[in-house]
Amino acid sequence: MVLMQKLKALEKQIIFIRWATGESFGKLQYVGNDFVEFQIIDEYHQYSETIYLRPQLILEVVAGGSEVAKIVAELSHNLPSPGIN
Repeated sequence: MVLMQKLKALEKQIIFIRWATGESFGKLQYVGNDFVEFQIIDEYHQYSETIYLRPQLILEVVAGGSEVAKIVAELSHNLPSPGIN
């Protein structure tokens, strides 16, 4: 239950998750009582798929650091600028 409470504070943020069968950077979309919705970011810095993880399968969560900052910067760079034609 403590993991779910900590993950709830990271909702809508870019993080790194390692689970029992894989690992990826992505956006933590939703944290429920019995599952986590996670949008995976592919090597082209696009949201490629959404997975649903059971909390028991999550082995590691990284919410900061240079690698996460790099992904956030790449995603921000791809956003359109308002007011520029």
